[in-house]
Formats: sequence, structure tokens, C-alpha cells
Amino acid sequence: MPAKSKSQQMAAGAALAAKRGEKKKSELKDASKSMVDPMSETELRDMASTKQKGKPAHASQS
Repeated sequence: MPAKSKSQQMAAGAALAAKRGEKKKSELKDASKSMVDPMSETELRDMASTKQKGKPAHASQS
């Protein structure tokens, strides 16, 4: 599933780093903290690898 915004893409990247052990879970904040456990490494990689070009800074609340 591709990221819908730049902030979602960056949060997925941080969560992926924590999942791989490259970053401590305690260093994560907000969205990235809530993504680590429920999402698989593959899902996080797909979301984090989304290109930012043309994406809004934040996803709309819908």
C-alpha cells in the first residue's frame, strides 16, 4: 500500500528502521510508533519507498 502523504511516508520509514533494529522503538513518535507492531516489514517497506513527488504534506482526514 503506497503512502498517501509525505508525512505518512516518512513515518513508515522511521517505523521500518525500528522494526529492523536500526532505531530504538522509544525514539519513535506518534504515527511511526503506532505502525511498528501491527504492520509487517514488507508493508512498511512498500509505504516507505513511495515517491514524495506530487504528494501532499499531510493526508486529508477522510
